Amino acid sequence: MRRHVLRLEPLLAANFAPFGQVVEARLDGSHHGINDGYAERYHDLAQIDTATDGGRTLVNIFRAKPRALPLKLSLVERHRLGSQLFMPLSPQRFLVVVATAGLTPRPETLRCFLAGTGQGVNLARGTWHCPLLALDGGGDYLVIDRGGVADDCEVHRLEQAEIWIEA
Repeated sequence: MRRHVLRLEPLLAANFAPFGQVVEARLDGSHHGINDGYAERYHDLAQIDTATDGGRTLVNIFRAKPRALPLKLSLVERHRLGSQLFMPLSPQRFLVVVATAGLTPRPETLRCFLAGTGQGVNLARGTWHCPLLALDGGGDYLVIDRGGVADDCEVHRLEQAEIWIEA
């Protein structure tokens, strides 16, 4: 079986744009003072997409166990009816493995982004991705996704190659 190693890429809005949005409080983004100057609002950070086929927006907390590198990947999944947002609730890093929406991804189309502290992601509808890959001590993540009648999680096992993430 072929061995394919993903290299870690920094999570930057421009690099991640084909897969969704980076969610972070950036000084060069849209923001303004509120609450008589006691808070700063970083505005319109993600395009939450959940209304297709009668869906509704769910707000969840996922408690993730930490992963260690090197890490062998076993599956990717996608949600064809809505976006999915992951934001750590404490300063922690996590990995975001993605491939563009469409046909089942091949190993060479997978990309691995390292989300730094203070960064989250909103995965666009249909984007192939690995489940949450928390680093450091794991922890709690705010997850905003779609709820509704239809089951919207398509899983694909990565059996055509050994796919690894190394430090």
